[in-house]
Amino acid sequence: MLQSAISLTPLHYIYLIGVICILFVMILRKDTPIVCIAFLFLLGMVGTSSMIGGIQTIFKAILYAGIQFMEIIATIALVTAFSKCLMDLGSDKLLMTPMAKIMKTPSITWWILGISMLICSLFLWPSPSVALLGTIMLPFAVKAGLKPLAAAMAINLFGHGIGLSYDFVIQGAPAISASSAGITTGELLTVGRPLFIVMGITTVLSAFLLNRKQFTTMTSTVSARSSHTIAQAQKQQYSKTALILAIITPIAFILDICFMLLFDLKGGDATSIVAGTAVLLMCFGAVISFKKQSLEKVTEYVTDGFLFAIKIFAPVIIIGAFFFLGGEGVTSILGEQYQSGILNDWAIWLANNTPLNKYITAFIQLVIGALTGLDGSGFSGLPLTGSLAQTFGSAVNGSVPILAALGQIGAVFVGGGTVVPWGIIPVAAICNVDPLELARKNIVPVCIGFGFTFVTACILI
Repeated sequence: MLQSAISLTPLHYIYLIGVICILFVMILRKDTPIVCIAFLFLLGMVGTSSMIGGIQTIFKAILYAGIQFMEIIATIALVTAFSKCLMDLGSDKLLMTPMAKIMKTPSITWWILGISMLICSLFLWPSPSVALLGTIMLPFAVKAGLKPLAAAMAINLFGHGIGLSYDFVIQGAPAISASSAGITTGELLTVGRPLFIVMGITTVLSAFLLNRKQFTTMTSTVSARSSHTIAQAQKQQYSKTALILAIITPIAFILDICFMLLFDLKGGDATSIVAGTAVLLMCFGAVISFKKQSLEKVTEYVTDGFLFAIKIFAPVIIIGAFFFLGGEGVTSILGEQYQSGILNDWAIWLANNTPLNKYITAFIQLVIGALTGLDGSGFSGLPLTGSLAQTFGSAVNGSVPILAALGQIGAVFVGGGTVVPWGIIPVAAICNVDPLELARKNIVPVCIGFGFTFVTACILI
């Protein structure tokens, strides 16, 4: 049962104005942390009735968000550190080169490149995977007749789309959404699985069918460059360490998956075994390759990994600090006098005063997720969509995991590197294509995927 009456206070109106301002700034393609900090101060000052309280609220909220995200930050940092070790030793090229033997036609190559990107993204995350596959597999793909633009689409949609949104191995995006929605990561991934599958299949199938006739066009310059790159790769000699690490890496991660299934490891337990395996493999590679210098190399890898993770998550922590006030975080941030999140109150008020139903909330989740993705990160809106899933799910008696998954899909597919031009620059640069053209190619398949996913959500909610 919904509460029959909700008393809206100045705190509620300030928070609502803050959400609108943040979304507006995102639409303008500007960064939002300063807006979040300003509203944290205002909310703290009003909520505690003191200016000192407003100042303290900024730090308390950021600290709370940092604690919530720390597991994800550490996981991504350690996995990225391992990927840098692979690149240093040359094991990354050994892992990818065998793929070239089965790249016979542009169509087959498109699917191989996409699926390889998906697998790599699940274990190494999309950002390092782009550099890994773009520099190694792209020349082979172009040699097989695949256009660089088509290759960039495969990398985007499979990696930054499916891999980053579903992410059932590292569980970066799902962990943020789940923590904001007050559910476990396992619930989100299990209950929301049909949505992720429908979005992934319909998006990549429509992209393939709409563009398959254009796969075979390539320029002689690109062909000559790729032939030269392939010849260099074939002549390169690899150390025994690189070969050993290239062999044991897939074996180790396959064993991790077996352990997850055998011992029913989910959520943080599943993430920890992947991150721990990556760290052990990194140390093993550094020790047998660099000997006495391994102490410094491991420190270098870990430092680079954490710098990469913090660079990605620094703005997410600030934005999350604001949006956690909308849910259960309000008690830890503003004090025991606040037992109900601000967004919770607004959702209950809307449910009592507007014709809100499950299908409208599903549509709202998808739209807001997409809007928050306009900043090009894909992660900054997840605290909002997660909080909304919890509040609207309770208000209309809908499935919180379904709503959270729907908002996550909208945020990640738009902002994670498939639609907005300012979010796909790394892929465009590696594939040497125009980011605006790549965004235009991606937007129709992604919108088709959104349509099918929304219908699926309406059935399941």
